[in-house]
This record gives sequence, C-alpha cells and structure tokens, in this order.
Amino acid sequence: AGAMAMVTVNLRTVTSWVGIARLSAVVLSCIAFSLVASTADFQGPYGTWCMFTWCFCFAVTLLVLLLELLELYPKLPLSWDDFTSAFSMLAALMVFTTSVVFPSTFISSPCNNSKCARQAVATTASCLCFLAYALEVGLTRAKPGDVSSFLSTVPGLLKVFEAYVACLIFSLLDLSMPATHDSKVGLQWCVAVYSICFIITLLIIIFTIGRCLAYMSCPLEKMLVGYNALALVMYITATVLWPLYSFRGINRPNPCGKDCWWDKHLGVTFLTIFNLIAYLVDLVYSTRMVFIRAP
Repeated sequence: AGAMAMVTVNLRTVTSWVGIARLSAVVLSCIAFSLVASTADFQGPYGTWCMFTWCFCFAVTLLVLLLELLELYPKLPLSWDDFTSAFSMLAALMVFTTSVVFPSTFISSPCNNSKCARQAVATTASCLCFLAYALEVGLTRAKPGDVSSFLSTVPGLLKVFEAYVACLIFSLLDLSMPATHDSKVGLQWCVAVYSICFIITLLIIIFTIGRCLAYMSCPLEKMLVGYNALALVMYITATVLWPLYSFRGINRPNPCGKDCWWDKHLGVTFLTIFNLIAYLVDLVYSTRMVFIRAP
C-alpha cells in the first residue's frame, strides 16, 4: 500500500497542449499501422520502414505519456526535456518521410477498391500524425535566452535533423556505378564526410540526453561552434565532389528501374545540400548563442 501511495497521477500531462499533441500522435499512428496491417500489403524495405516508423513512434510516445502521467520520469538517469525534444523532432522527420514514401510506393491509381481506400486513410492519418509531432516540437522549443535543455534549442533540433538526413543518405548509398579510380576516391571521401559528421552529431545527442556533457572540462559551447564550422567545410566539399564524380561523363541509364543507382545518387546529392544548409544555419545560431548573448 505504501508503494501504491507513492505513485501520483498528473492529469495535466494529457490536458496540456503538448499532452493533446502526444495523445493525437498515439491515436493517429495506431490508426495508420492498423489500417496498413489490415491490407497485408507492406512487403519490401519501404513497407517495413513505414510500419516500423508508425509502431516505433506509437510505442515511444505512449511510454512518454505514461511516464509523465505517473510522474516516474525524474527517476530516469537522463535529461528528460532533452530526450522528449529529440524524440519529437526525430518522430516528426520519420513520419514525414513515411507519409511521402508509403503512398508513392503502395497506392496505385485508379484507387477504387477497399484496400486502396484503407491505404489512403492510413496516409491521411500519417500526415496528421506528422502535424501532431510538428506541433509538439513547436510547443516545446526553447524560447530565445532559455537554454535549460540544449536539444530543444534550434541548434539542438538541427542536430537531430542532421543525423536523420545522414541516415537517409546511408540508405541511398549505392557504389555499383561505373567509375574510374579518381571518381571512386572522390566518392569515398564523401562517404567519409557523411560518416564522420553523423557519428560526432549522434554522440553529441546521446551525451546531451545522458547528461554526460556536464562532466567535460573544456568550453563545450565553443567546441560545438568549432565542430559546426568544420562540418560545414566538409559538407561543402561533399556538395561539390559527390555530383561531380557521380554524374561526370555518365548519362542516366535507360531504362532506369526502381533500384537505379543514378536516381539514388541524385537523391544523395539533394540530401547533401539539405544537410549543408542545416549545418550553415546551425553554425549561425550556435555562434549567436555563444558569442552574441542577449543582455
């Protein structure tokens, strides 16, 4: 009975705007994966990815709600605000990708049977689920001057974005193209850039959530600015070298099927540009936070 008395229920968890956004995400992700499961058509890597995204986001968001409802999260050995900020950003990116990938892969026109209708409703639920996570990101984002949790600031949210885009790049890497020795070396350098930046960015996220950064004796904020500057320079080289060595003197194969290396390399080119912009914005914001502090 004593142990039962220790557990308190905080109903504000589900009645606040953040709580409502999380509840909506739980319901919508559940609708999406249930409808797709009922069609039994989610084979292949893309279908597996979509189902994993909905189930993963559903499970973690439900866990977050339960831990906050029962006020058990302070007992966890991690920075809760950083964890929830990073997860909501990651979930928004994952569900957004799924909301694009699923209909383009599985819904064929004309859409005139019950299976297609269920897939269309699942896609709509997925899009609304993305909006729920985006709302949560907006509501929990740190206001200027508030640096209570790093991952809820703009540079922190960008770290999650950069790591996620790097994962998308890895999923598209296909070095089966016809290549000379020079172009192979150039492309290997680009893969090294993606890998190094991904590993360091992921470590920053993990150390922040695990509250490990406080134990470091060096001026951490200035080190992050230095890392962002280095990552930006590395991504500039990748943005130039990847398309140069991927497409120079090589025409698009005809036919170019679903797993065509050309299309994958084009996707990597665009994702590299997205990450280049992200690291640039990250550098500008983190420089302002460290060197141009508001009075």
